[in-house]
Amino acid sequence: MCKPLEIEKDIFYVGVNDRTKHLFESLWPLPNGVSYNSYLIVDEKVALIDTVDICYSDVFFRKITSLLGDRPIDYLVVNHMEPDHSGSIGLLVNKYPDISIVGNKRTIEMLKGYYGVTNNLVEILDLDTLNLGKYNLKFYLTPMVHWPETMMTYLQEMNTLFSGDAFGTFGAIDGGVLDSQTRIEKYWDEMIRYYSNIVGKFGSPVQTALKKLSGVEIDMICSTHGPVWTKNGRINEVISLYDKLSKYDADNGLVIVYGSMYGNTAELADTIAVSASQNGVKDIVIHNVSKSHESDIIRDVFKYKGLIIGSPTYNNKLYPAVESVVTSLQNRNLKNRYFGYFGGFSWSDASERLLKSFAEEMNFEVVASPVVIKQGMLDEVYEKANNLGMMMAKKLNSDNSK
Repeated sequence: MCKPLEIEKDIFYVGVNDRTKHLFESLWPLPNGVSYNSYLIVDEKVALIDTVDICYSDVFFRKITSLLGDRPIDYLVVNHMEPDHSGSIGLLVNKYPDISIVGNKRTIEMLKGYYGVTNNLVEILDLDTLNLGKYNLKFYLTPMVHWPETMMTYLQEMNTLFSGDAFGTFGAIDGGVLDSQTRIEKYWDEMIRYYSNIVGKFGSPVQTALKKLSGVEIDMICSTHGPVWTKNGRINEVISLYDKLSKYDADNGLVIVYGSMYGNTAELADTIAVSASQNGVKDIVIHNVSKSHESDIIRDVFKYKGLIIGSPTYNNKLYPAVESVVTSLQNRNLKNRYFGYFGGFSWSDASERLLKSFAEEMNFEVVASPVVIKQGMLDEVYEKANNLGMMMAKKLNSDNSK
């Protein structure tokens, strides 16, 4: 029978892995799968923290039964109502009809809306506590990290934070549940991709949550996706990363994003990159929007402070995949970027105007005049492209010298 893992005294991991789904939220690729994490706290009262995607409810319930046998679960704490975590609630209520479901006002509204659950509900307020026997749970409301009902649950006697989606990452758990049990490097870029694509819009609420928890002693973070972060592992780095990303701070590298139909805009991208490299920028990532997935582009734009976007004019608009990236960055309230742009057209230019408007809306600092191709790649175009790369490098290098 499936055996749950005791990750700390009286705390058991009963989550599952999904290595089947191709796209998270039907949008974001999962090359390494994803985990849906759930936890049992066994005390005089038994508390379950979140459930799992309904597709994996059979494994989930076998794990619980192997630990509890016929013993009931007294409480389900719902930190987040997104169906990859709440999907098994209906089945849970059928199996444990006397279970009390703990959540805030918005949670209770969603329980009715999603699953028709209206009985045995315990509504909590911010900083309320719940006694399980020798252990006490304390609840921190963290709205818009990343849904309005999201909250975190703190096991006071164990300094353990059940953080919902916060501090989560793409990637299934390959054996070791604790960060100290596995080589964590494989999750690092996937945590940035997870944050930037899923939570990235909500930097201000994340900062509010971090400030609320700043005085709380945390020895272990149990997220709903990815490894459990521990005091002997990477917990401080994970919190620092979330702090950095939610402030829209970034490393001094450069992301060049372009679309190209016949190669001219692509040649400009390479010319700009070579110039930036020759002027001292070492971290340069170039994304062809027709090949790179948007989630990877968004991840890298969150990682690096320099951003240059290039697009041909297409039907008097931006190239469609470039337009999609631009919209995604607008939707995530991206801030604090050094920006440049380039484009091309044959008879009527729209890309320069639209990328300029994008920079103004985002309040980006434009580092140099745009580079625009009219029909062919003339010598003066190369000169302007070299200048754009050089000016971006100077701006990034000036930050390095501070």
